[in-house]
Amino acid sequence: MKIIIIGLGNFGRSLALNLTDNGHEVFGIDHKMEKVDLLKDHIANVVCMDANNEAAYKVLPIQQADLGIVAIGENEGSSIVTTAILKKYKNLKIVSRSLSRIHDTILEAMGINDVIHPEQDAAFRLTKQISFNYALDYFRVDNKHSIAEVFSPSSFSGKSVKSLKLTQKYSVSLITVIRDIHNNPLLSSTKENHTRKVIGLVTGETVLKNGDILTLFGSNKSIMNFIKDKK
Repeated sequence: MKIIIIGLGNFGRSLALNLTDNGHEVFGIDHKMEKVDLLKDHIANVVCMDANNEAAYKVLPIQQADLGIVAIGENEGSSIVTTAILKKYKNLKIVSRSLSRIHDTILEAMGINDVIHPEQDAAFRLTKQISFNYALDYFRVDNKHSIAEVFSPSSFSGKSVKSLKLTQKYSVSLITVIRDIHNNPLLSSTKENHTRKVIGLVTGETVLKNGDILTLFGSNKSIMNFIKDKK
């Protein structure tokens, strides 16, 4: 994808680097030259310009771009004006960073459906990492529900999903299982000879193995209770 990122602070810069690493063509924009200099050798193109100056957009390939991300994190007014300018390009999908509840309301009124809150998301993730101390990863579904990856307890090894009665006992649902697969059984059991693979949709007859990673859905409370009970 061809992606334009406006605002190259900590969040915008990290986003630009990660998207570039994932094979996307990224155009970065910021009004501060020192931020532009940090990325000039790392992403496809980077431009120093005032994103609130509509005439300046003539130098950008907006007509060919797939996505515009407003990542400005210092000035709410500038972010809103930038989003309004991008809205004029009907071909462009827009993702905008919000800095407050009022900002949320304004973006909603402008018809921006994809709104991000990096600080809130980071705080939520850290809270979950602290609360779900033995889980490997999390994805928030809403304020009360999450999807979590946890190591399968050793007591589950060799047992079928049906026999474990996860929903009845723990109020969690097993979505899938991530399992270590030997690439070549004839070679030694080294890290290089293992690949983690998703085994697909689980059924009641799926048998768990030692070292499996369970992908669970449930309320935050139910997942925490499962982890505490099985750690």
